[in-house]
Amino acid sequence: MPETSGAETVDQYATLPSGMTICFRDHGDKADPAMLLIAGLGEDLTFWTDSFVGSLVAGGFRVVPIDNRDVGRSTFVAAPPPGLWRQIAGRPRGDGYALSDMARDAVGVLDHLGIARAHLVGRSMGGMIAQTIAATAPERVLSLASLYSTTGGRKVGQPALSTIRLLAAPPARNRTAAVRAHLRLTRHVTGTEHPIDDAAEAAIAARGWDRSAGEPAAGTARQIQAIQRSGDRTAELSRITAPTLVIHGDRDPLVDPSGGVATVRAIRSAQHVVIPGMGHHIPEGLVAPITTHISQHANSVCEGGNHDRIS
Repeated sequence: MPETSGAETVDQYATLPSGMTICFRDHGDKADPAMLLIAGLGEDLTFWTDSFVGSLVAGGFRVVPIDNRDVGRSTFVAAPPPGLWRQIAGRPRGDGYALSDMARDAVGVLDHLGIARAHLVGRSMGGMIAQTIAATAPERVLSLASLYSTTGGRKVGQPALSTIRLLAAPPARNRTAAVRAHLRLTRHVTGTEHPIDDAAEAAIAARGWDRSAGEPAAGTARQIQAIQRSGDRTAELSRITAPTLVIHGDRDPLVDPSGGVATVRAIRSAQHVVIPGMGHHIPEGLVAPITTHISQHANSVCEGGNHDRIS
């Protein structure tokens, strides 16, 4: 049964030729330029908060957040997840998918909606997926905004040891434990200069647990494997021609700021915005400045007329 968010937008579904079913929501005026939001590792589409989505809609965009495969209401893949030792060693199983498969899922949603070209906004792993679309399907991309993401290079964007320890903790077995784990990790990666709202974050975590039917751990492990299978994408990123905005905080313990620097170096003429005190999260206090950067960037490259629909 489709559910309703605070923005009164229901879950919708695109069944793709690959057999994947990808859940999405569709906010704003369908005549406005489309903006596809791609969330990070283990995050469903509701991690893009109502205020974040609403700000972009108010900026004149049709905003379409999606559940990646293996999270939320999208297809959970049947292949076994990699064990913890494989994830730590960076040795993915041979039967896993890659970021390129997740990129095709996202493009499949655009096909389903009849959208020929869209602005892409991705954060963390979602930034990697958005980068992959921009590199491999440039005809579908109006602009790219890559938020606290990286190139896959081994020498850049690596997590701090303290973060690795938190990520290696045993997965939550129930809703209450999932909320506690989310708050613990989110407080850590956000830092102290832009604090989180504990109650709001607890609600996000609880909703994410429910939307993933209480089984997010295996999906997250397969998503980690997709990142590892995709390796260093620096050469691929050098082919991106879409106008690109790279946003990164200078206090990110999950994707070190060197990942943002490497992304800017790899993509020709990318604009780099470093947000002081920001970690690996978008707390409410940073929604306005970040969505303003994204809207201004997208508006600066919007083509005249309505060119984002498949005729």
